[in-house]
Amino acid sequence: MSELETRQLRYFVAVAEEQHFGRAAQRLGIAQPPLSRAIRDLERQLGVQLLVRTTRQVALTPAGQALLEDSRTALDAVTRAANRARQAGQDQPRLRLALKADHDGGLLTKILGAYDVLPVELLLGVYGEQLPALHEGRADVALMHTPFEQRGLDSEPLITGPRVVALAASDPLAAGSRIGLADLAGRRLPDGQAADAGFPKSSTPSRPLLDHSQIFNLIEVGNAVWFLPTWVADRLPRPGITYRPVEGLEPVTLSVVWRAENRSAAVAAFVRTAQQIAQPADSPAHGTEGLGPVTTEAAGRP
Repeated sequence: MSELETRQLRYFVAVAEEQHFGRAAQRLGIAQPPLSRAIRDLERQLGVQLLVRTTRQVALTPAGQALLEDSRTALDAVTRAANRARQAGQDQPRLRLALKADHDGGLLTKILGAYDVLPVELLLGVYGEQLPALHEGRADVALMHTPFEQRGLDSEPLITGPRVVALAASDPLAAGSRIGLADLAGRRLPDGQAADAGFPKSSTPSRPLLDHSQIFNLIEVGNAVWFLPTWVADRLPRPGITYRPVEGLEPVTLSVVWRAENRSAAVAAFVRTAQQIAQPADSPAHGTEGLGPVTTEAAGRP
């Protein structure tokens, strides 16, 4: 059997995740017929069936599920190797921090002021971009809200607090002081999921990623509602939007997250700094022992 190519794995992962050849082809920017041929060629090359095809979607066989898990790992490793090489080749090493704007719980400025091991480069993105940045090696560490997929990652919680729902000011529910999840029946979140199911358990958005302005526009015209932490809502007042607490909506935790394989002293120092800023002065930091001791010498290449 000849060796697999990253192109084959990338095509297979797209089909497996989209569960549809048309959507996968659109995601990859190619036509559907060559994608279908490529998957059939891959199955012949491996000598196993990877997908069960129907008229509406495709499903993974046990062999396909096994290949999907290993393909993600392999593609992440290839992309990460390239990004680490670029990072190592820079004259000035940096710590790359991925986060969504306004979602730092008010901690970012204090953390950056206390962290002095390496210059910090901020990678600001929309919801859902932080995980790929970590897995692909474009980011060394991230600040993220729960829930998120923990595969291959380590994390430490920083702060926990309630979520509220953002509603159009004209929504009848906006007139009440408090609502329950059941009251949100029939309303949708920006990614299309039912709002009365609570905050989505999946960290992978099912629709194209949206920024704050796009989400707020959907809410203002009554096409969506949105769950967000109170510390984010406090930063984003909008005349056409009302925030209300929701009974039964689970709280949110802001965590500092890094790749489990990363033993960089610069990352360890950032994690400890973030914990010290988030916790009371008399509360000991915890959980970074596996990252090793912090030394300036070892921090040259995160």
